[in-house]
Amino acid sequence: MAGLRFTDLQSRPMEFLDFTSLTLDEFQQLVPPFETAFHARMAAWRMDGKPRTARRFTVYKSCPLPTPEDRLLFILVYLKTYALQVVHGRLFGMVQGKANQWIHVLLPVLLAALRTLGDAPARSLSALAQRLGISEADAATVVVPPEEESTPVAPIPAAAPASPLLPMTGPNGASSAPRTLLNKPRVRAARKRTTPSKMSCSSMRSSPSSF
Repeated sequence: MAGLRFTDLQSRPMEFLDFTSLTLDEFQQLVPPFETAFHARMAAWRMDGKPRTARRFTVYKSCPLPTPEDRLLFILVYLKTYALQVVHGRLFGMVQGKANQWIHVLLPVLLAALRTLGDAPARSLSALAQRLGISEADAATVVVPPEEESTPVAPIPAAAPASPLLPMTGPNGASSAPRTLLNKPRVRAARKRTTPSKMSCSSMRSSPSSF
């Protein structure tokens, strides 16, 4: 089945940006290191994640992602939209199982390409400080804004049960939610008086013809 291709979007720059969060120029700069990382991975691993021991990887004729641009587009659109795999596979003309394989292959490939360019996300405070050329203390203010740190937390009432969710909620006030009918005493009394199931069961036991 036919699917989305790079050639379908390259003539529509704004739509391309919406799909990938990259301009066409930024995308083209990422293609060479991405494809290098892709072939390095495929030289050692198969599509199913097992070590490659026999023939080397080649792009077969019916490959759903035949070009480097299509492969990069596939994983960028997945990261931007984060659709269900069955939906993402349908978008690119493949079944869910194949989409799952390509996602697991191309995610580490993209990370390797970004590391080559020096654009991989920082995974620690020290790495972020080193990238920005600032101290770790200054980097901490980038991660957690000062106004967020100084926000007072509502005190927990002494009689309240210990719960990790309580500090995240405001003080309890009058509820604005509408009360349900089951909270009214007259409805509960009506429910107590109504016992149709008991009547029917007793009548069935007293009638021999009902068995």
